[in-house]
Amino acid sequence: MTYSHPCVDCSPILASLDGEFPALNIEGAVVSGAELRLFQRGNQRHSKNAIIRFQLSTFLDALNSEQNAAITPLAINTFDLGHIEGIPLCFTDAAALPDGTMVFAAVAEATDDNYNDGGCAGAAVGIVDNELQCLYRLERPYKVEGVNARVEGNVIRLLMVTDADDFEIPAALLSATITR
Repeated sequence: MTYSHPCVDCSPILASLDGEFPALNIEGAVVSGAELRLFQRGNQRHSKNAIIRFQLSTFLDALNSEQNAAITPLAINTFDLGHIEGIPLCFTDAAALPDGTMVFAAVAEATDDNYNDGGCAGAAVGIVDNELQCLYRLERPYKVEGVNARVEGNVIRLLMVTDADDFEIPAALLSATITR
């Protein structure tokens, strides 16, 4: 069985963000209600983390259009997630929660570039909506680049995947819980 999926270039649709960010680096995307929320990852030089909110139907219409015209976001919420060893924490992934909030992963990566990797000083997970609700630093400096969340009562169960940026080091699957 062979599976393939088409690659979709969203740069024309996201062109309205060109002046907002020095280099757009979308690291996570969630659908929450009628919105598509994209997580912009900062870096040491441009530490601006943001959640960019689009009307989901407008975004899907733009994807299906042959024109791929730029669309305007509903809102852009910026976040300062703090620092570890002087390096800013920046979004690496997110997952939607049933109540409309989102759980996210962030790492403090020593790089001034949006795309080239650097050393990881630490990582954190947290919950966000229009504002940062909570942030928990991980005990070890795992470079978490994927997060999945499942709610069971007042507990959020997380699965996280790491990326050591080294082909010799396999990815790790981590688990954690957040109690609300």
